[in-house]
Amino acid sequence: MTAHNPIRKVSADLPAILRANAELLPAPDSREFAEAFDRFGDARIVLLGEATHGTHEFYTARAQITRRLIERHGFNIVAVEGDWPDVARIDDYVRHNAPRPRSGEPFTRFPTWMWRNQEVLAFADWLRGHNSKLPEADRAGMWGLDVYSLRESIHSVIAYLDRHCPEDADEARRRYGCLTPWQDEPQHYGQAVKYGGMAKCEDAMVAQLNALLAKRMELIARDGENYLDAEQNARIVRAAERYYRAMYNGTVESWNLRDRHMFDTLQTLMAHRKDARAVVWAHNSHVGNAAATAMGWQGEFNIGELVRKSYGDQAVLVGFGTDRGTVAAASDWGANMHVMKVLPARDDSWEAAFRCTGIARSLTDWRGGKKKELVDALSNVLLERAIGVVYRPQTERMSHYFQAVLAEQFDAWIWFEESRAVTPLGPEHPHGAPETWPFGL
Repeated sequence: MTAHNPIRKVSADLPAILRANAELLPAPDSREFAEAFDRFGDARIVLLGEATHGTHEFYTARAQITRRLIERHGFNIVAVEGDWPDVARIDDYVRHNAPRPRSGEPFTRFPTWMWRNQEVLAFADWLRGHNSKLPEADRAGMWGLDVYSLRESIHSVIAYLDRHCPEDADEARRRYGCLTPWQDEPQHYGQAVKYGGMAKCEDAMVAQLNALLAKRMELIARDGENYLDAEQNARIVRAAERYYRAMYNGTVESWNLRDRHMFDTLQTLMAHRKDARAVVWAHNSHVGNAAATAMGWQGEFNIGELVRKSYGDQAVLVGFGTDRGTVAAASDWGANMHVMKVLPARDDSWEAAFRCTGIARSLTDWRGGKKKELVDALSNVLLERAIGVVYRPQTERMSHYFQAVLAEQFDAWIWFEESRAVTPLGPEHPHGAPETWPFGL
C-alpha cells in the first residue's frame, strides 16, 4: 500500500457488508461482553487499541477482554502505554508486593487521567483479587512500555544501587548528573543540545546501562525481579536521552525511537515471564500495523507492525472506534482536562461506515482469509480518527484524521456508536471519587 492510493467516500454497499459481518455485543460493563473474545485465546500477544485516551467504553472493554484472557486462557502480562515506574506501582498492588521506593506519587504528570481513572482502578482491584488465589510465580502483572519517565527512572536506578551495589551508586549519580538538570523538563535538554551547543549525555547513559549489564548474572541471582526493574529503568534513561534529542530532528525519528523502545520492552517481558502471553493496551496508532496507514507511508513504524513481523499469526491486532459522545481530553498539551463533546465522524471515514450500519456495539473479525467480500471492502483507503490526550474539534480534520486501510491495519474492530468519558481520579476527580491511587496503597 502506498500514499498514492486516493481516499474514497464510503461506498453504498460498505455498510451492508459490515452489517452482515457484525457480531452484536452487549454493554462492555457486563461480564457477557468478553465471551465473544475467547477466539483470541490461542494467541501469544493480543493488542487492544483505543481511538482516544479518555473513553470509558474503550478502557472497560479492554479490561473485560483482558480478564477473560487471564482467567480462561493463561495470559499473564498486561503491558500498557504508560511509564514503567508509574505502572510498577499498580503492579506492586496487583501482585501483592511491597511498594518499591519512589519519589512522589504515580501518574501526577500530564495527562493524569489517562491511567489515574476509575476504570483502571476497577481492573487493578479485580486483578489483585484474582492473584490472591495464586502462587506468587503464577500471578499476572502490569508493566509500562513508555519512555517518558526520565526523573523517576533515574531515581529508581540509584535507589536500586544504594541497596544492592552501594559501591556503584556514586558513579551512577555522577553519570546521571549530566541529565538531572533536565529531568523535570527533558524537552529542554534536546533544545540545549540542538541549538545551545551543549554536549550530549549519550555516552554517560550508555556507560551506566553497561555497568548494570556487566553484573547482570550476579544481581539476578540475588533478586531477579528487582534487577529487571533497575535494568529496564536504565534502558529508559538511555532511550529518553535519545528521544528528547530526536524531537528536534523530526517527528518520524522520535516516533520510531519511542515505539521501538516500547516493542523492545514488550520483548523483555516476554522473555522474562515463564509461558509468557501478553495483552497490550495502547492507542490504535500504536497497535495497528503502521504499514497500512499514512504513518507508515511517511516512514513511521509502531508496536503493531513490529509485533506482526515478529509473531505473525500468533499476534492479534484489535482496533476500536466510536462515532460520537464525550471524551476526557485537554485542549492543548499541559492544559486542564475537560469532558469534551466528540463530533460525529466525517462522512469519508471508517467510523462513518460503521455508523451507517445502525448497530450500537459490534465486533467485526476478518482473520483467516475466509471473508473475502469483507476483506475486499475493508481494503480501500478511508480516513480514521485518532484522539489522544489533546482534542481540537475546531481543527478535527487536520488534527485527528489519517488515511488507513483497515483490512491490513487490524485483524478485528470493536465498535461503539456512542461513548462517554472516563472518570478520572486525582486532581480532576469528581466529588466523592477516591483520593488514593492505587487503592489501598
